[in-house]
Amino acid sequence: MLKILDRYIIKTFFGPFFFIFSVLFFIFIVNIIWVQLGQFMGKGLSYWQIIKLLFYLGVSVISMVLPLTILLASIMSFGEFGERYELAAMKAAGISLTRVMMPLLGVTVILSILLYFFSNNIIPDFQRKARNMLFNIAQTKPALNFTPGQFIDQIPGYMVKFDKLYGENAENIEGVFVHRKASTYENQQTILAEKGKFVPAANKKFLKLVLYNGYVFEDDFAGKGENARLKQPDQAIKFDTLTSHFDISEIISRAIEQEQITDDYRFQSYSQLNETIAKTKKENIKSIDNVTGDVLNQTNSVITYMDKNKSKAAPKAQLKLDTVKSEKKLEILYNAYNRLDNLKTTADNKVNDIAPNVKYFSKVIIYQQRIVTYSFTCIIFFLIGASLGSIIRKGGMGLPVIIAIVIFIIFYVINVGIENVAWAGKINPYLAAWIPNMILFPFGVWMTYKALTDSQLFDAEKYKALFKPITKRFSRNKEHQRYQ
Repeated sequence: MLKILDRYIIKTFFGPFFFIFSVLFFIFIVNIIWVQLGQFMGKGLSYWQIIKLLFYLGVSVISMVLPLTILLASIMSFGEFGERYELAAMKAAGISLTRVMMPLLGVTVILSILLYFFSNNIIPDFQRKARNMLFNIAQTKPALNFTPGQFIDQIPGYMVKFDKLYGENAENIEGVFVHRKASTYENQQTILAEKGKFVPAANKKFLKLVLYNGYVFEDDFAGKGENARLKQPDQAIKFDTLTSHFDISEIISRAIEQEQITDDYRFQSYSQLNETIAKTKKENIKSIDNVTGDVLNQTNSVITYMDKNKSKAAPKAQLKLDTVKSEKKLEILYNAYNRLDNLKTTADNKVNDIAPNVKYFSKVIIYQQRIVTYSFTCIIFFLIGASLGSIIRKGGMGLPVIIAIVIFIIFYVINVGIENVAWAGKINPYLAAWIPNMILFPFGVWMTYKALTDSQLFDAEKYKALFKPITKRFSRNKEHQRYQ
């Protein structure tokens, strides 16, 4: 059973926790909207589809939001304990800082375990839905949006312009121009009309347009040469009423949530990623063996060429360039240089061929390991945050937030930097995924030790006293000069 003190500490922690989590989640969502905004514009998406897509994308950022939330919430909660002298009261009552940290450490461990299962079982499913929605939206043509006085080519195969649109749903039009874009083997057609009206079609995949008082200009040049085009006049047909149907199925029939991408490694759980890693490793070994064989064959051809230049009269004697005539010597050197240069070019090209496979292999491993590493990051961030909060003894959104953001930026920079190094194949990807935690964990232990020993790490007076001999020397000189 939780004691009263434990319940109070947990309650104090979850107050800023939920607030910070909401703010950070909103910030990450706004960033996603800013990045993906161009794909939403003009595609005729409903508000519900946009909200659903943002929700799918937002779920995947929880693995980054939760560790930062724990860091901020622990700094703020322990800072408030220190600012209100509650830590001092607890220590006076014989309660150590370790005892105060234990309930929140237990909460952090539970959150870390939940984050692991969330990242392993839920995030892959939402990643699949988000990626497919983004792909389908990118493939979707812009929705119909007619602007008066401007040429619009959103209707497949046609260029249209309306001088005026009016009515409750802008269904009435005036000054109609409709031009059918045709190839060499099709007849050109242009329709001009005084006015018209959009009418609901029986088939929703077609746009029905009824035009009044106009002309249809059409040629009969399909498949004919340029001379025939010059001789044959256009055909003009006057009409009082003309009904036209335009196929807009490409615009409205695409299923936004249809799943067409299914083989991405980000859609897999930890155990499924093991199979993908084994398969990718096997393919990489086969590819490297093929590349190695090609390079060795070309190398052997160079060695064979060099052997052919040995003296036939003395097969065991080594060829000396000093005994060869100048013209023959230059020929041998030139041919050898070209062969070695070709060998170097081939090796460089093979390295470029292997690089994408190495990068993909590293990406899969790092993605798999981060399912686990981010859970450990939560615990490390709690140790750092709780220690900093008890040392700083400042609550609120001021100094604690600044320090937490600096720590998170350092963690993020290390994460991205090591990741790029691993993608280039210069470091083991398993090690690369754990290096940020390996760097921050000793710092978290050291900060915990400083907090347990009541270190004055952020005491300004301590640093003033440290530099006082230096500042005192300059101040004495100034005092001496002032009284001269």
